[in-house]
Amino acid sequence: MRFLSADYLFTLTSEPLKNGVLQVNNTGEIINIFNTRSGSFADKIEIYSGILCPGFINSHCHLELSHLKGISNNVKGFSEFLSIVNQRDDFSKSKILDAIKNAEEEMLQNGIVAVGDVCNTTDTLIQKKARNLLYYNFIETFEVSDVEADNVIEKSLNIRDMFRSNDMKATITPHALYSVLPYLMSRILKISDDKDILFSIHNQETNNENKLFLNKEGDLCDWLKSIKASPEIWHKRDASNSFFKEFKTKKDILLVHNTYTSKQEITDNYYCTCPKANLFIEQKIPDYSIFNIDRLCVGTDSLASNDSLSIISELSIIQKNSDFTLQELLKIACKNGAKALGFKDFGTFEIGKKPGVNLISNFELGLEKSDLKKII
Repeated sequence: MRFLSADYLFTLTSEPLKNGVLQVNNTGEIINIFNTRSGSFADKIEIYSGILCPGFINSHCHLELSHLKGISNNVKGFSEFLSIVNQRDDFSKSKILDAIKNAEEEMLQNGIVAVGDVCNTTDTLIQKKARNLLYYNFIETFEVSDVEADNVIEKSLNIRDMFRSNDMKATITPHALYSVLPYLMSRILKISDDKDILFSIHNQETNNENKLFLNKEGDLCDWLKSIKASPEIWHKRDASNSFFKEFKTKKDILLVHNTYTSKQEITDNYYCTCPKANLFIEQKIPDYSIFNIDRLCVGTDSLASNDSLSIISELSIIQKNSDFTLQELLKIACKNGAKALGFKDFGTFEIGKKPGVNLISNFELGLEKSDLKKII
């Protein structure tokens, strides 16, 4: 049994507790929460300088692209970045698997306890079987020709079922509005079942996505034409709003990136921001004032578009570009992601949960200068 305390305890269910104490058993389960250090346990308390908060939730990652780290450092814009990602198979399987293992270890060291991970293959399955982190696996599906749509769905079903057979959450989900034809959208909805609690889709990551749907022009439009994509993708569609008209579901949706989303387009769905990746690819981040603080999550994206898998590094950028309080930033990093992904044991300090415990010190200097230590 351990008793943990710091200058402030951020339970994320109430206001921060000054000198609050967490009672945690040997499995990491929270047994009790105390408002004061006074009591029969006083001589057993581990007192830290800084704040204690739950483990972080990385709501959007591409773990299987970890071997592309550094390769895309000189890309300019989204189209060049896509060309790098298309080289993902030009590597040995051992290099891919080693990179996945190292990337997961980095997330563990950075206080991450659960991940919303995008999968096009089963490359991450071996590492995920170790159960070091909890994953919601989004089986990313895309196709720009109706001729291949049914084959793509069959492949996605096989991947989904492999994850599920290992007792892992897995949902077939569309990649983006510009890469999934209406027919494929309907097939994804048709095969959804009661194990699916959330869909994830890349949304308005680049301005060329808006240009494609609003003006039928731009680099993305040219690229789709070059690969002989069906014009049905951009005809009769108008960016994010048409997605909701087409993808009718009662399940939650996590819209990722939203770099060029306007206030008028915000819905009551979940939104995920990946600021470091957005700056890397587009040199732009979203307008954080437009989001509902209860529906905003944060992710790292992949090491193909980021130099680290660190939630606190992402928060430091959000902190500099928003009016969010520390309590709100931690809510984005912990509580909201856990709720969106359906990880009920994580996200907040509550009796009976096992959310992990992170220590953040020197936070008064700004999160970019703070120190992070994983306590549990």
